[in-house]
Amino acid sequence: MRKHWPVSISCEVLGVSASGYFAWRQRQSTRPGSGGRQSDEAVLAHLRAIHAEVKQEYGWPRMHKELLARGVRVGKERVRRLMQRHGLRARTKRKFVVTTDSKHNLPVAPDLVQRRFTPEAPNHLWSGDITYIATDEGWLYLAAVIDLFSRQVVGWSMGPHMQTSLVQDALRMAWFRRRPGQGVIFHSDRGSQYCSHEFQRTMRDWGMRSSMRGRRGLARRNGRARRDNRARTTSARCCSSQVATSARACGCGRPERSRDRCGRAPPDSSAA
Repeated sequence: MRKHWPVSISCEVLGVSASGYFAWRQRQSTRPGSGGRQSDEAVLAHLRAIHAEVKQEYGWPRMHKELLARGVRVGKERVRRLMQRHGLRARTKRKFVVTTDSKHNLPVAPDLVQRRFTPEAPNHLWSGDITYIATDEGWLYLAAVIDLFSRQVVGWSMGPHMQTSLVQDALRMAWFRRRPGQGVIFHSDRGSQYCSHEFQRTMRDWGMRSSMRGRRGLARRNGRARRDNRARTTSARCCSSQVATSARACGCGRPERSRDRCGRAPPDSSAA
């Protein structure tokens, strides 16, 4: 009707005031689902609901994207301002945990690998490392053993601690699954878990040779185990400390891929 008659004339004919008409229009535009501008109270209600749903993990950039995904049209600056005014902040997490304690007086094995991470056959060179997974109940630690010929995880263990038993359980799984011959090299960092007398005694009993990176702080020498551990961590984030035992049997493997960085095919049963 506004295309043909001015608002003032239409309101006079209908017996309503122009200010009342515009107030009604404003109320209609702020209703949910109307597509118009929502009030700060309505946007704040959405913000509080999402903030609680994601367990306070989103800052204002991710919160803005989440609102748009849910059909709530609002500007970035408005989201930032409302969150700052009402104390809605992303909960920061400790993103780094020291998993290698090399300051000890335990014997350190020589570096038998010397950066030669390309064995010619399976069960000739294994590598191990420890990583960590954040859960609602605290840190969950994952120890893994990798056959560097196929880069396949052959043994792993998870638990709420970083004691020697964690890496020993991972090595035990790898040994019983593969049953390697005498002389397989196990390469690791200089952590106290791998240098412990108990772990070294286990390797000697199984005819394995221990190898450790040449000097402290050179983490890239054990980088392959760290990269594969991170890939395995992504698949294991669904497992909390309460289901750590069940996670060992759930087959939380590495994501499938067609080729690795060196152009080699992914690990298969032929490398077992």
